[in-house]
Amino acid sequence: MYISETLQNKIKNMPLWALSIYAAVSAFCVYFCMYAFRKPFTSAGFTGIAFLGISYKVWLVTAQVIGYMLSKFYGIKFISSMKGEKRAGTIILLILLAWLALLLFAVTPTPYNIIFLFLNGFPLGMVWGLVFSFLEGRKTTEFMGAVLSISFIFSSGVVKSVGKAIVIYWHISEMWMPFIAGAFFVLPMILFTWLLNHIPPPNDEDILLRSVRKPMTGAERKAFLNRFLPGIFVIVFTYVLLTILRDFRDNFSNELWKELGYGNNAAIFTETETWVSLIVLFCMSLLILVKNNIRAFMINHFIIIGGYSLAFLSTILFMAHYINPVIWMTMIGTGLYLSYVPFNALYFERMIATYKVKSNIGFIMYVADAFGYLGSVLVLFLKEFIGVKLSWTTFFTNAVLFISVTGIVGTFMAAFYFKGKYASMQKPGAAPAAIPSPLQ
Repeated sequence: MYISETLQNKIKNMPLWALSIYAAVSAFCVYFCMYAFRKPFTSAGFTGIAFLGISYKVWLVTAQVIGYMLSKFYGIKFISSMKGEKRAGTIILLILLAWLALLLFAVTPTPYNIIFLFLNGFPLGMVWGLVFSFLEGRKTTEFMGAVLSISFIFSSGVVKSVGKAIVIYWHISEMWMPFIAGAFFVLPMILFTWLLNHIPPPNDEDILLRSVRKPMTGAERKAFLNRFLPGIFVIVFTYVLLTILRDFRDNFSNELWKELGYGNNAAIFTETETWVSLIVLFCMSLLILVKNNIRAFMINHFIIIGGYSLAFLSTILFMAHYINPVIWMTMIGTGLYLSYVPFNALYFERMIATYKVKSNIGFIMYVADAFGYLGSVLVLFLKEFIGVKLSWTTFFTNAVLFISVTGIVGTFMAAFYFKGKYASMQKPGAAPAAIPSPLQ
């Protein structure tokens, strides 16, 4: 208790830059550790194992994604109404439940262990909203959110390399590898969650600039959706397509790298994702320099469009043999995450701050994520269960071209809608914001 109180007092007296770094690093590390319980199994091929004529790897990915998707739907209410004092303990409990599911996966024979990947995915789907709730509604949320967001780029590559190395160098079976990989991150996860829990709440200046963030009631969630429904529908639709593409690359990067000739390179995951992480962090952190909320909100749209454009251009160059697979996968990752990362922190952060509505990131983010992962599940069924027999690389390149063009058009439409919505609110006699004052 004494250590905790001493740390709390030191953090309260930190200058803003130091507090921002402390919060960003703590959140990054918590979510980095979470990925060790979610992604290492995707670095395995489970070669030679099938169930009902379908690749066992596809069954496992599908089971986990379904659990993750249902968690997002559940999280729309669960995360948006979560009280602050319960967040840290809930994060630890959810991750430990996911780790237990990996143990049961290892000791249960196939195909019955598929269910435990579903049970692994469900608790992990709620961790993001709980972690980000410590960071939202602050002057430096862009910086902290960007650091947190690159955790799922960088950590995904690192934990896959760890998983691959456990199998290749330690000769651990692919069934036990996910549990062993998670074991390395249990204690760090608990430590960094404890550190994260000592971040003080937003101060008066934060609230004035970004609006207050409180748990939402059912009526408030419904009112928020009704107020912005056309824009939310368009942007969530594009996010669904983006999630499908990002998730496919993340879950089946092992198969893509095999087809591209890098199947035995355990470090390839980390090598490519490290560069992607650094580029995305640099670009997104610059938004902290933009104080005007509506301007920053509009800039988010153009960053998203730029990411789609990079993914499209790099794929055209790869198909024409102007760039090699490593450069292509790095450029694809950079483009996809430049489009994807804003949705996980910065886009909705500035949206709430622009319109001064009573809401929180957890609610609208989980609405978008729920439908995003639903789309990801449907594509898995289309690719394997219905019988679309394209190679992984061909399927992926075709998806990149289609989704990039659709995403660019949809994001332009959303920007036009939200800009018009803001302009209408500035007219004399326009309806007041949903809350009378950001300081109340």
